[in-house]
Amino acid sequence: MDTAATRQTLADRSLIVRLAFGGMASQTLRAAVRLGVFDLLGDGRRPAAEVAADAGAEHQPMTRLLRALAGLGLLEEHEPDAFCVTPAGALLGSGSPDSLTAFVRMFTDPAIVRAWDSLDSSVRTGGIAFDSVFGTDFFSHLGRHPELSADFNAAMSQAAGETAAVLPHAYDFGRFTSVTDVGGGDGTVLAGVLAAHPALTGVLHDTEDGLARAPKTLERHGVTDRCALAAGDFFRSVPGGSDLYLMKSVLHDWSDDQAVTILRHCREVLPPGGHVLIVEPVLPEVVGTDAAAHAADGGITYLSDLNMLVNLGGKERTRRDFEEVCRRAGLSVVSVTPLVEAAPFYLIEAVAG
Repeated sequence: MDTAATRQTLADRSLIVRLAFGGMASQTLRAAVRLGVFDLLGDGRRPAAEVAADAGAEHQPMTRLLRALAGLGLLEEHEPDAFCVTPAGALLGSGSPDSLTAFVRMFTDPAIVRAWDSLDSSVRTGGIAFDSVFGTDFFSHLGRHPELSADFNAAMSQAAGETAAVLPHAYDFGRFTSVTDVGGGDGTVLAGVLAAHPALTGVLHDTEDGLARAPKTLERHGVTDRCALAAGDFFRSVPGGSDLYLMKSVLHDWSDDQAVTILRHCREVLPPGGHVLIVEPVLPEVVGTDAAAHAADGGITYLSDLNMLVNLGGKERTRRDFEEVCRRAGLSVVSVTPLVEAAPFYLIEAVAG
């Protein structure tokens, strides 16, 4: 009998199966990106045999890969063995301005995935699985592998693109004269802010490797003459001279003690009336179970939290967590505002405490 209870049981079983197959879906994405499938398909419809030949692959296995991608919503098979890219799949073409290819390469790379095998150990001990598996911390490992480091920096830039488009119009930058982007990487976010606010000057602060792509980003946005590059280590200091200090997706990489150190260095150079603006997800005090909460995030922020646990030793934080690390650094949180068009990010604004 098709009762409501039976339907719910089937739905629950389907959920578990989809989750169990999740790792296979991510590796399907990885293989497709490595083979250049989305670039080979381009804007038209092509037979699988042609895609296979251009990729240096066998016809039948390629067909199976393309059908799996169609099943995941990234391709369409209009007729047997002929495929085209969906709007979602177009985001995985290397020529797309909104491309997520580096993001996929990075987050499906063995350097990220392997430590997840030891998630249970990290949960038991609180230890960073990556350090045990690779014998070094994540960022030191990047420093020894230039290709992976380049993928990481490109992935962070791609992930920042949506925020860079929304943030300049979601916060009152006009009341400041200079903004320092702490840990700002290639400058994607800061360049977006400066382009939207011509009276503002900026300082981009990161490691030498982190800044490697910054000149091209700043030039592309036409803000080179208003933005200085400052290489350094935010665990030692941050540059002075700005009345706004911005951090996007920085603190979640680090433990509470390390986050306090970074924030304290911002506090030390903060002028009277200066602000610190943190752009990160903010976890609710209780996990949302309603449909709207699931649709907005789908559990990704909680998976990101576990990724920080196993690979970096950082964490995603609740409002109370942000208030506490800011308090310890001599700062007071004055507002926490959702960045609606770039969910799940929030604007956490702090001033000298």
